[in-house]
Amino acid sequence: LLDWESPGGFPPEGPAQETGGRTVLKYQRPEFEAVAEFSACLWGPADGGKLLVIPVDGSHWLSLQIIVEELHSRGHQIVVVKPENSLLIKTPLHYTTLTHPTSYSKAEVDELYDSLIQMAFYDGTFYQKLSQTLQHVHKVRQFFLRICEDLLSSTRLLEELARESFDALLTDPFSPCGAIVAEYLSLPSVNLLRGLPCGLDNSATQCPRPLSYVPRIFTGNTDRMTFLQRTKNVLANFAESLLCWFIYSPFEELAQRFLQRDVTLVQLLSNTSIWLMRYDFTFEYPKPLMPNMVLVGGINCKERKSLPQELEEFMNSSGEHGVVIFSLGSMMADMPVRTANLIAAALSQIPQKVISR
Repeated sequence: LLDWESPGGFPPEGPAQETGGRTVLKYQRPEFEAVAEFSACLWGPADGGKLLVIPVDGSHWLSLQIIVEELHSRGHQIVVVKPENSLLIKTPLHYTTLTHPTSYSKAEVDELYDSLIQMAFYDGTFYQKLSQTLQHVHKVRQFFLRICEDLLSSTRLLEELARESFDALLTDPFSPCGAIVAEYLSLPSVNLLRGLPCGLDNSATQCPRPLSYVPRIFTGNTDRMTFLQRTKNVLANFAESLLCWFIYSPFEELAQRFLQRDVTLVQLLSNTSIWLMRYDFTFEYPKPLMPNMVLVGGINCKERKSLPQELEEFMNSSGEHGVVIFSLGSMMADMPVRTANLIAAALSQIPQKVISR
């Protein structure tokens, strides 16, 4: 064990000594200062890297965009590849975008978005909801599959990307297109995600996901399960595998055609260097993590700002009960009137003041 000992100031002087089984490192002041000054001369500004970004259109882009803008502000050269008809990925002012043609129109994108909003407020029986959910999952899968096919068929764009000599690729693995491009260009990749269906991220990183205490999605289980709950967890895990095959098998076939070799999606994702997980351990049930899994929950939270005076007065007038903030994001504008009235009636029953946005 090396330790500093400075009874007469810092830094101490004299040779190393052993004290009570502990090695105490002592050194001469002039030599120390000379080394420190020399080391300081070696420091200099770091060169920025060159990063290729293959995003997923829609709300997934909003989280990735914050990281892209921050990396650009730190001197890195960013190139974002976007489809010609995009839902939320706009042409920025500060970094480069490369656009590839699409086989679908802007009207089809808007139609898909509207159908997803309607699905969120769909009111029907369990089997009707299940049928509607599967239909919409198929629509979303086909939409992202077409985006990926359009990108991989853009020969000139891929040739241009190959000439750029990027240092790394940043992507959202919800659509495996980024992993396919990273494999094609032989680039180390970084994934930003909240999670993948059926634990694909765990399979790719060889991270355990024990059924005994890691609850599966939609089960309502916790990390403390009874025998029946664990049985339910096993059945849900089987259903997840079927859903995973339904969603991702076409991407696997596309990767094999494009790369011209047998490859699985897990193999492609296993080449990822770093997994940036958008959650925090304090809000999750205990589960194993691998060394290249980095928890970045809250990374897309902005610094708080002062409230406008009118809103501050409203907050201060709430009294002992406080305020409830109710938000559904962009879906608020498309909420059916009947649903909005039901929510308003329910919120009117609580003693708190309500802010809806």
